[in-house]
Amino acid sequence: MTLGIIGGTSLLFSELPALEHRRFHTPFGNADLLIGDVVMLMRHQDGLPPHRINVRASIAALAIAGVDRIVAFGSSGSLKPSIQPGSLVIPTDYISMTDIPSIHDHAIEHIRPELSGKLCDQLSRIIPEAWHGGVYVQTKGPRIETVAEVQALATIADIVGMTLASEATLARELCMEFAALCTVDNYANGLGGVMLTYEHMLETSRSNRYRTEKILSEIIRNLG
Repeated sequence: MTLGIIGGTSLLFSELPALEHRRFHTPFGNADLLIGDVVMLMRHQDGLPPHRINVRASIAALAIAGVDRIVAFGSSGSLKPSIQPGSLVIPTDYISMTDIPSIHDHAIEHIRPELSGKLCDQLSRIIPEAWHGGVYVQTKGPRIETVAEVQALATIADIVGMTLASEATLARELCMEFAALCTVDNYANGLGGVMLTYEHMLETSRSNRYRTEKILSEIIRNLG
């Protein structure tokens, strides 16, 4: 059994384990992975924004590398005043407000998309300070949601991001367990009383880098 780690903005400033860089060729394009005791995929390699990430190639490469369980780190915005910036959330369901890619372009398949309850429970035990439960809603980047959109999304979800629903769906299609650890880097637009910018999100990730490094080490030690 091989653990895959997907890293996003929250891992940009963290020290990563020593792993070997390898390029994988998939039917959907090439993807670069870091290989060792675990397999890591850096989501925003080469500075790609969310809407330009080749998610199908990324998840297919993890499958080719032998990964059967994925823990994805995701930067998110809080849709609820009770979930403060700096919080950690392990969502147990997700919604997408944009198109979800599929590997089944030439076959009729009906896959039940879901997050792995077992893997979510294991993450919850490893990271007891995290909120366990809640709904992640995916919107299409790179733009930040409008205030009106945030108000609407808050009626159906708890946190918002731009990547995890696509990754979770494709992982399920390829028979991999999937769970996510979301770092809450900000209140969603209109909730925090400050002008929301990408630089603000980066600063939050930078300030929490040592916590993120510790959590990554704990996940690898307990699940890898």
